Order: sequence, then C-alpha cells, then structure tokens
Amino acid sequence: MNPAAGRLADVLGSSGAHGNVVDWAELERETGLRLPADYRDFVAVFGGGELNEYLAVRVPPAEGLPDGLLLEGLGFDPRDAPPSEGEAGVEELSEEGRLLPFATTANGDVAFWICDSLDPESWDVAVFRRQVPYGTEPWRRYGMGFGEFLAGALDGTLPNPFSDGSWNLPPHEFRNLRQG
Repeated sequence: MNPAAGRLADVLGSSGAHGNVVDWAELERETGLRLPADYRDFVAVFGGGELNEYLAVRVPPAEGLPDGLLLEGLGFDPRDAPPSEGEAGVEELSEEGRLLPFATTANGDVAFWICDSLDPESWDVAVFRRQVPYGTEPWRRYGMGFGEFLAGALDGTLPNPFSDGSWNLPPHEFRNLRQG
C-alpha cells in the first residue's frame, strides 16, 4: 500500500471497509486517465462514499458502481500534455482549468487534483471553498497529494480546508456508497 494511503487508513481505521474494484488499466485505455497510487489504494480499501457524513469521495466506474462520478468532472483530455507542465499557481485556478474534482462537501466545497503534469504522482490538491469571508480567496493549493491531504485534514496536522469547522473531529466514519 502506498505510504500516504496507509497513513490515511491508519487515521480512518479499516474495520468494516468496503472497497471498490476498478479496472485501472481499462480506465487508462478508454480515457487516457491515470490516477495517483494513494487514491487507487484508497478506492481498493474504502471505495467511493462519504466521510463523516460531510465529504463525498468520488470514484470512477467500478464493479457494482457503473456510474462512478469521478469521470463527470473530467473537463480535459488526459492524453494531452498540459500547456506548461507544473506551473499552475493558485491565482490561475478555476473550474475551467486542468482540474479534476475528487471530492465534494455538504457545503458545496470541492477538492480537486491540479493535473498540471502527465504524472499523477506529482498532482497537488486544491480546494475551492464556496463559503469564505468577504475578501478571502476561495481557492487554496496544497503542496501534497490525495492521501497526505485527507490524512492531514483528519488528524489535525493540516488546518481544516473546508467550510464546516467540525467535520473532521474524531471519531471518523467512512460509509461506502453501497452501504446506503
């Protein structure tokens, strides 16, 4: 298991986890989309679902979940190289960029990968907060990937990135979409 995904599994605990089976090679063949290893490991252990009744983590089509929501957010061709690899700054972020949403909150916040490289292991996370104080930038880029970002948000080593100030208080619970 990827170390970042392992840290996230330690924070969440894996008892009762119900992962999803995704044919990652087929997804890449059909769409050109390769996804980070920590995310693939998370999907295998936990699957798509909701964390603490607040943060919904999207997955691609999976066994038993043919309508995964992850691909609905794909607004660019992953086979095309980014215009200038590795140079997207927070000030250039917008929902029209090379962003792929992987999670949404009950408050309308969205967590994205910044797909500024053909290598998904180098993708940083960015969050768009729908509810921010006047004069505050709604976009924030985090210099880390999926697993490190979620683990840090849950264990408190990262300041809360979302609008709800109490969503990340323990104990943590992840409910897979198949659990209802």
